[in-house]
Amino acid sequence: MQRLYDFIRRHPTGVDTFWAVVLLGLSGMSIVGDQAGGRARVTAVPIAVGLCAVVALRRRAPEKMLLVAIGMGVAQLFAGVRPDVADFALLMITYTVASAGERWASRLALVCSLSAAGLSRLRWPQETAVDGWPQEVFVVMVITVPFVLAWVLGDSVRTRRAYFSQLEERAARLEREREAQSKVAVAAERARIARELHDVVAHNVSVMVVQADGAAYVMETSPEQARQALETISGTGRQALAEMRRLLGVLRTGDDPESGEYVPQPDVEQIEELVGKVRETGLAVDFRIEGTPRPLPSGVELTAYRIVQEALTNTRKHGGPDAGASVRLVYFDDGLGLLVEDDGRGASHELYADGGADGAGHGMIGMRERVGMVGGTLDAGPRPGGGFRISALLPLKPANK
Repeated sequence: MQRLYDFIRRHPTGVDTFWAVVLLGLSGMSIVGDQAGGRARVTAVPIAVGLCAVVALRRRAPEKMLLVAIGMGVAQLFAGVRPDVADFALLMITYTVASAGERWASRLALVCSLSAAGLSRLRWPQETAVDGWPQEVFVVMVITVPFVLAWVLGDSVRTRRAYFSQLEERAARLEREREAQSKVAVAAERARIARELHDVVAHNVSVMVVQADGAAYVMETSPEQARQALETISGTGRQALAEMRRLLGVLRTGDDPESGEYVPQPDVEQIEELVGKVRETGLAVDFRIEGTPRPLPSGVELTAYRIVQEALTNTRKHGGPDAGASVRLVYFDDGLGLLVEDDGRGASHELYADGGADGAGHGMIGMRERVGMVGGTLDAGPRPGGGFRISALLPLKPANK
């Protein structure tokens, strides 16, 4: 049975042609048995053939077949060929045009459907004996009902098809929008990972280079200090590898790095540990906390940590051998203030004020992006008298936002 349905859907014109042949046969039998004169019979044959052709080709060219059907109907009226089985084609073309034809053709079919019964009664009043005009109106209405129902059914099918088409179009549009949003999210995540990798590599490699240089310098005179420097290099390298594994694991699995299995995200409490490691490299850093520490949103804590990390890394790279730095965290009622200053060579710091500490545009730009993501403000520039200052204000958002 399913194969039969599939065949009918694949060959609609063939199915219509089959029913047209059946209708032509029934119409021929009706014409042969008609008691009308020979001229009416001869005229009825081409009209029947034309109406059957309308049935066969109604889905290929519905508008043209409607015009052909109207022409056959007018020919019936003028030639005096009384309605027979072939006129069933008028119902079929009315339904077809209403469901799949142009709007003008659908309206024309409705007008013809409403007027066909009345014209037929005017042309052949003797077909049904009635008493008075009320019965005449009733007969016209009864004959008109099938045509109107055919048009209404076709128009409802058209409406349903248009509705389903809109649903499919909307679903396709939503799918495209989801794909676009997914691509934007992936691009944003990759940019965030790039910033994270820059911070990890720039800071930890800088520490390792400084410690390696110090170990080479005191290798002969102070083996104990050299050993401590090598231990610092080893610990820093392991930490860098752990963070890089966490970040690169995101690219492999697509998971949120905050839920990764390697290490948690750095927070404000780890800034003191970060300052301690920087001090081990020989950079004097003064660290102070003002206000009452309290839990902060994870995005604010990570931003604060990365800003301090980036600022101290740039001080080590560009501040000169005798540079010192200070880090101050200030807890306000509605935000976290962050101030990082150094007294190094301020002119050199202009290298990364706009372009990035690594010359690739990821230093200060990365800081501004991080601060902007949490809705904060960042001010950076040379200090009067030398050195560089980075000041940031990170607003505290409610935990449910």
